[in-house]
Amino acid sequence: ATAFGPTITSFVRPEPVPSPQDFVLWSFFNSMFCNPFCLGFIALVFSIKARDRIIAQDPSTAGSYGRTAKFLNIAALCLGIVCSIICIVVLVMHYNNLLAVGR
Repeated sequence: ATAFGPTITSFVRPEPVPSPQDFVLWSFFNSMFCNPFCLGFIALVFSIKARDRIIAQDPSTAGSYGRTAKFLNIAALCLGIVCSIICIVVLVMHYNNLLAVGR
């Protein structure tokens, strides 16, 4: 009789850790088209910092920078939309006043 028997090998795969988001494209859009108080540019800076931290294998700091970029992008987009709506309303009111004076 031999002490050798069948060998059973099992592999445990670790769950992949999701990479934190960096929101670079959204930040770039906001810095080009929707940049009240330079919030879009600041969000772009934080997005690039988050991407650098992802490459440096530091997910906790990358997540922090990514969340900051996300909040700045939300603020920039909301303020940009509100400012655009206010500008359109002011232009329409001014145009209506010009038409009323001309009559």
